[in-house]
Amino acid sequence: MTSPLPAAVLWDMDGTLVDTEPYWMAAEGPLVTSHGGTWTHEQALGLVGLGLHDSARILQDAGVQMAADDIIDHLTETVSQQLRTDGNPFRPGALELLRGLREAGIKTALVTMSMRRMADTVVSAMPFDAFDAVIAGDDARRPKPHPDGYLQACEALGVDVADAVAIEDSPNGLRAAVASGAVSIGVPLMVPLEGVGAHALWDTLEGRTVADLAALFAEHRTGDRS
Repeated sequence: MTSPLPAAVLWDMDGTLVDTEPYWMAAEGPLVTSHGGTWTHEQALGLVGLGLHDSARILQDAGVQMAADDIIDHLTETVSQQLRTDGNPFRPGALELLRGLREAGIKTALVTMSMRRMADTVVSAMPFDAFDAVIAGDDARRPKPHPDGYLQACEALGVDVADAVAIEDSPNGLRAAVASGAVSIGVPLMVPLEGVGAHALWDTLEGRTVADLAALFAEHRTGDRS
């Protein structure tokens, strides 16, 4: 028997669709040091999956003497410029799975805490019409780990979140996805995701298909998390 398809698949952006976390880290370090502070790799890992205003406050604590909105603008422009120069650094298998979802007629949304102008940079460089809706950091009522972005995406798509699958790479993002009620998949990149509550942890999206998503959705949409 063919597994039922989810009504929608909701994608995180940074670290899930595109491997931009190194871009963010490359922007954060020089900003802190230019203000006389120090910034370690461990501190940078602590920002993975955080909302930008939360990240800005941590950078201020590290010595950056700028307003939070100015920090966000600086980082967003620095990362966006690298994306415009180098193109989208897709995570293995992400583009192929997304294309398969579109060909299967499944609705898709991008749910990111990055600013919309950066999301637009990524989406505009996609090689096909990839998303029916985009909820960015300046759209979400509350940042991840709150579920608002995922709930707003389902509202925009006209689907029940219980009929959706969400894909995330960070603990905060995964907490948001789980709290929303979507069937949630963790695909770790820089930080571990064990114990966060995902319905499944996949090492990679490479080789994953619509059938894999459908099977996971059918198993978990009305059951308990394993």
